Amino acid sequence: MTVVLSLRWPGTKPEQYDAVRELVRWEEETPDGAVLHVAWFDADGLQVIDVWNSADDFNRFMEERLAAAIEKVGIEGQPEITFNPMHRRFVAAGVTGAAS
Repeated sequence: MTVVLSLRWPGTKPEQYDAVRELVRWEEETPDGAVLHVAWFDADGLQVIDVWNSADDFNRFMEERLAAAIEKVGIEGQPEITFNPMHRRFVAAGVTGAAS
């Protein structure tokens, strides 16, 4: 079942996120089951919305690739993660591309 992941990681800084991204290379080597990733920062830290084919796909990515990079970069604490079944998806006409 396709799921929407909401992640909140207080205290995480943009430089840490970028360092993890460079180590894991998820934009170049897309994890199995990943559909969409959007990240931003607010006063609390990192916020993420992802779409995955299943929660198991994300959990496998975390275990096999992401966790080691997070530890190496020194991000502290644990994220608050929730999964919800996706009800509907809409992509506006003309939207293409990957990273930006």
